[in-house]
Amino acid sequence: MATNGNTNAFRDGYPAKRDTSMFMAWANLAMLALESQQVVALRLMKLGAGGPAATTEMNRMTFEKLEALAHESGRVLLGATHASVVKRYRKRVRSNRRRLSK
Repeated sequence: MATNGNTNAFRDGYPAKRDTSMFMAWANLAMLALESQQVVALRLMKLGAGGPAATTEMNRMTFEKLEALAHESGRVLLGATHASVVKRYRKRVRSNRRRLSK
């Protein structure tokens, strides 16, 4: 029987632990996408209403995106894992969703 050197890839018919961590990474990215779309919808409603609140939201959105990009790119360059970057983005997105839902 030919193996790839990893004889414990399947134990009792279940994938090894690293396979579940890949699933969790995918699930976190999927949740980030879903939560982000909710924030986009809430922001579009606020921007569509116009007025000073829309201007404030537009400025806040632009600043937050640039700040997050700069901060997370620096973390990646310093060796942060993709899971930690996604976790921080999800935290920011959830915060925005709570704020915009009021």
